[in-house]
Amino acid sequence: MANSKTRTSTNNPLGGEYQVFLSFRGPDTRRGITNSLYHALVDAGIHVFMDDEELRPGERISGNLLLAIDDSKLYIPIFSQTYASSHWCLRELAKMVENSSKSKEEGNEKVILPIFYDVKPADVKLKTPLYRDAILNLEQRMEDQKKKFSSKDIETWRQALNEVDDTKGWQLKKYPG
Repeated sequence: MANSKTRTSTNNPLGGEYQVFLSFRGPDTRRGITNSLYHALVDAGIHVFMDDEELRPGERISGNLLLAIDDSKLYIPIFSQTYASSHWCLRELAKMVENSSKSKEEGNEKVILPIFYDVKPADVKLKTPLYRDAILNLEQRMEDQKKKFSSKDIETWRQALNEVDDTKGWQLKKYPG
């Protein structure tokens, strides 16, 4: 990765193109692996988007997250125990998968490097109850919350989970601290 001097300017109100976008479930990993990874990358001169570091009070979260994903070259989803229970995490993942697929066609490849933190790839691929049940719970919530997201969204999230699991990633165990 190049240092921040090679970034190109965009109309992004967050200040330009990111090199890395971290996607994670805050309660599971924010104060541990995500924070450590973020600081290691920043210390190496890499421009990283991490939601609480880059969003300012009063800014719209959804639009800015999507812009940051579009502007990033490398995506690191940190799959954890409750990642799939967050519709925001799944929206981010679906956008990363979409951008990665599009970028291959355009010759400007964006790469997804998954981390499986205290979960197995089989969980992410919906072969175990962990993520499968989380998706089913989101479907139930969709009906209860007057369609905050659609059935199409849920199917897109399932496809994104299956697709990203086909990418070689790192499996890390959570050690008692």
